[in-house]
Amino acid sequence: MRRQIPPVSCLVPIAVAFALLAAASAASPAPVNVTAVLSAFPDLNDFTRLLASSPVLAELAGRSSLTLLAVPNGNLPQSPSAFAAASGADLADVLRYHVLLEYLAPADLRRLPASGKLVTTLFQTTGRAPADLGAVNVTAAGASLAVVRSPAPFPGSNATVLGAITAVPYNLSVLAVNGLIVPSGFDLAASESRPPAAVNITRVLADARAFNVAASMLEASGVAAEFEDDERGAGITVFAPTDDAFAGLPAGDRLQSLPADRKAVVLRFHVLHSYYPLGSLESIVNPVQPTLATEFSNAGRFTLNITRANGSVAIDTGVVQATITRTVFDQNPVAVFAVSKVLLPKEMFTRTGGGGDDDSSIVVAAAAASSPPPAATAPEASESAQTPPTKLSSPPALRGGEHDYDTASAQGIGIGWWCIALVYLLPHLV
Repeated sequence: MRRQIPPVSCLVPIAVAFALLAAASAASPAPVNVTAVLSAFPDLNDFTRLLASSPVLAELAGRSSLTLLAVPNGNLPQSPSAFAAASGADLADVLRYHVLLEYLAPADLRRLPASGKLVTTLFQTTGRAPADLGAVNVTAAGASLAVVRSPAPFPGSNATVLGAITAVPYNLSVLAVNGLIVPSGFDLAASESRPPAAVNITRVLADARAFNVAASMLEASGVAAEFEDDERGAGITVFAPTDDAFAGLPAGDRLQSLPADRKAVVLRFHVLHSYYPLGSLESIVNPVQPTLATEFSNAGRFTLNITRANGSVAIDTGVVQATITRTVFDQNPVAVFAVSKVLLPKEMFTRTGGGGDDDSSIVVAAAAASSPPPAATAPEASESAQTPPTKLSSPPALRGGEHDYDTASAQGIGIGWWCIALVYLLPHLV
């Protein structure tokens, strides 16, 4: 019996169905919104913010099949950018090192060979990683899921995988790790002749989480570039008021209402043009220290008096007495310290009568509200030069009291009249 062949019209739909099925299985997964995925986990808010403020987030937009090593809030260093800078790294490259270009679920980690598995990271794609130092070696580690470390032959940075956070199957796997991992070989990758990157003071303050006002003022003022330029010289020491210090400013100080150039003077007043670690400040020989504001003024103006008192470093501006509360960042040539109060210079602020040491008595000086900072080359004018005389006067050596001047004038007029009378009468007497 002859076998009946289905008509071609029946085979076409079947072929199309198989083609669509094959295409669907071969298609790569669509990219996901990483920040949207992470936003559901409050314990990753700080790490999410770091990603969102870096160029790394845009680089992830077109990628899929990734594993993200996320660091919980409690495991992040106080200042991630300072942590990266201390290793000679850029924070964006450190974040790229936490993006594995392969989807790894917890089940995949449990099947790792004893020697581990080398996985390429987003940092490797930048071309700045020597050899395979832009990859990580993921190895099994007993009770924990895995340990992630640099493949460098010398000891380097590593982190332990704490657990799985979430996953978009075959597209994005988010694993929690107990700290930031810094790729090895930064010193090898950097040119010996290239100067080290300047520390971004604004970013250091923003990352430290208690200096939002100071960071905002610094960014708006435009003087941050001056700080970075000074880092390349003798270094700088920055005294950063906390947000609580700004909140405690008296209502009469009017700091925020000052013109932009005067705010810049106040910011410069918080910076010494030399690198002083805490130990050097505690044993400083010359307590009167010029600030960056001094360079825009005359010598002896806008100085800080730094001493050790009651076991801490005290700073006296002549108007405000503050103390250093903690070290925010210390990596030669930059030191940043938190201070308990906003440092207000006596050249711009004063205390009202009877205020004593009460900060509520501090007000902005009348001239400081609108006048520009004094030029560095202009000598201080004397009192007589600043105030023109109200009337013409004789030289100081001949100048007498007002009463004496009037008496002498009257006597001179009387003698004149007697001389005229004598001249008139003389011919008649002869």
